Amino acid sequence: MEKQIVLGDFHTILSEGEVWKTGGFPLPDGSFWAYREPDAVVIVRNGILYVRAALSRQHHQIQILDNAKHMYYSAEPVQVPEQGEISFELDMRARTQNTAPGDLYDGYVSLNLLDFSTGAALDFFAGNDKYASVYAVLPFPGVEVPVTDKQRYFCIFKEDTNFQAREFNRYKITYNRAHDEIVFYVNGEEARRETGCPVKFNSFTVALGIMTEKDIGPEGSTSVHGQTVIAEYSPVTITISE
Repeated sequence: MEKQIVLGDFHTILSEGEVWKTGGFPLPDGSFWAYREPDAVVIVRNGILYVRAALSRQHHQIQILDNAKHMYYSAEPVQVPEQGEISFELDMRARTQNTAPGDLYDGYVSLNLLDFSTGAALDFFAGNDKYASVYAVLPFPGVEVPVTDKQRYFCIFKEDTNFQAREFNRYKITYNRAHDEIVFYVNGEEARRETGCPVKFNSFTVALGIMTEKDIGPEGSTSVHGQTVIAEYSPVTITISE
């Protein structure tokens, strides 16, 4: 049995929590760290979400809070089937200004699948001249990551240039819980396969983001130096096969 869900409705993007909500994490002091650039320009046109942001947000102590600059989460997580596959697919375009040439992690556009019950993250990152697929289990604030006899926290990037730079490309991530297998596709071609996942992923919050990935230094965040990132996203097609 197969069913499809289309997660889009970007015309509701200002209605917090209706279909999408501002990404971020609650902090121990009771505040909320929002992934929202205050001067971002957001346009919804022909079903496409366009976001242009001059990067300014920084967190000087916690890496995960510093990385994402502007991000939307799906209002509800998507449950993973016990048997069969679940896939997430969209068209995504990235263009950047004042980012370091050849340095994807100086500013990029992201599709993130986040399992807040396990700390799992399956991502595509797209920049001006390359993209990366990402397979990770991370110490998200407030998330209890399962203890296993394998590596508990990790983040493995795989970079490539086999895509249409600065144009729309089709990105797809498939997860099979029963087989512990993840497959990444770009423009219909398999780009990466991971097997033997150390934890079972239970559900995914879909996130659309603008991000950097720069280590916090002795003086704090090093991620902002005048970059602008332009992101465009189609609705996300979710296919569940059981």
